[in-house]
Amino acid sequence: MAMTALIIDDEQLAREELKYLLDTTGNVEVLAQGTNGIEAVDLIRTHQPDVVFLDVQMPGLDGFAVLKKLLEHNDGEHLPQIIFATAFDQYAVKAFDVNAIDYLLKPFDRARVLQALERARLRLQEVHAQEENSSSGSHGRSHGDLSGDIRIGALLKLIEQQQQPQRHSGKIILQAQSRLLLVDQKDICFASIDEGVISVVTPTLEGQSKCRTLEELLELLDPSIFWRAHRSFVVNINHIKEVVPWFKSSYQLRMDDKKQTEIPVSRAQTRRLRELFKL
Repeated sequence: MAMTALIIDDEQLAREELKYLLDTTGNVEVLAQGTNGIEAVDLIRTHQPDVVFLDVQMPGLDGFAVLKKLLEHNDGEHLPQIIFATAFDQYAVKAFDVNAIDYLLKPFDRARVLQALERARLRLQEVHAQEENSSSGSHGRSHGDLSGDIRIGALLKLIEQQQQPQRHSGKIILQAQSRLLLVDQKDICFASIDEGVISVVTPTLEGQSKCRTLEELLELLDPSIFWRAHRSFVVNINHIKEVVPWFKSSYQLRMDDKKQTEIPVSRAQTRRLRELFKL
């Protein structure tokens, strides 16, 4: 039986991309789509889907605020399986891992979407098995479980704690040939990943980070100035020299390193770019 789903995201391109990926699986029925947090609450209560793909960053009522409202006014109903979508909130990614709440990074990767769906399907099977084994006096609840609600509550608490101002180390270590160099974050122009190797570029040198993923590197960097403009690139917004209009309303970023490297901006990050520079 196909899982039922909702897609909540204020970016049309992100909704279309995710809808396409879900349609290709052949076993997910998208019941409806929403563009903001207010719609999300109404759609979840109306459709009671198996799973909700919920954007973290939305104007007015973000993904976390949606969860708070559902928890505060759930009238005894458990939540559906929640899969967050996020583009640059690294604190959130870490919190999702800790609390076993699933998430997808933008731009979406088909293999990762399939993995998240399989996790949601297994959780739903566990819930249904628990309901079948419950006593006759128990009232069936078709979505989620108590432990899931507790995990979400713990997630929200952790998010609130981690949203407090944090200090990030001023330097990171780069390997350049046989040397290990300490580099000020403010001097980093951008970082990129290619075949699992992370390269970090400053105006004067290029080295490699020992981090395994860009997500891991971002945890060390100041989120107020470092932005994941593309799946393979993290940029320091203070080192962007020029925003170059590109093919089909897309953009590239020309950095101020020696090579004046041009970095693509993914479709999912175009809105963020416009917000940053009031385009």
